[in-house]
Amino acid sequence: MQPSLTGAKSELRQKMRARLAATSGAHRTVEAAQICARMKGSDVWQSAGTVLLFVPLSDEPDVWPLLEFALHEQKLVALPFYEAQNDVYTARQVTDLVADLRTGKFGVREPKPDCSEVALNRLDLVLVPGVAFDARCRRLGRGRGFYDRLLAVASGRKCGVAFDEQIVAEVPAGPQDIHLNCILTPTRWIET
Repeated sequence: MQPSLTGAKSELRQKMRARLAATSGAHRTVEAAQICARMKGSDVWQSAGTVLLFVPLSDEPDVWPLLEFALHEQKLVALPFYEAQNDVYTARQVTDLVADLRTGKFGVREPKPDCSEVALNRLDLVLVPGVAFDARCRRLGRGRGFYDRLLAVASGRKCGVAFDEQIVAEVPAGPQDIHLNCILTPTRWIET
């Protein structure tokens, strides 16, 4: 990655961390509930039989209720699983949000190793966290490229999930950065 792109991404990550730190936890809780409600009512969600979600970090929208709802609706639910030997994330099925999870390498809950792998080309919908997003459905991640590598081979609609504060005028992107199909915030859908 060229130094100017790396610097621009780093600068935007710092700006977004400060922006999110300035919002209250109560505000984020309300907005996360709005995101979940909008997703549940969407055609994208209704038509998806196999979904890859994520376990949110403290500064990401809390989509945990969608995990529970997807299991209740009998969707095939998968979460990212870190494979250390290949330094990549794959998808593993979860059926029990307590028994099937453990704390992974980066401190994020993930499926246990004995959970069944789900082929990435079998996914109907992938919900994607990020640090920042723009109206062209570009996404800025945390900087390690794990999601971009996963998204490069995943099928289905790739939907960013973000607070409105995470939408910026432009996300710096290079050829390795995967564009999403849409972004869901508490107040709008952004589609390519």
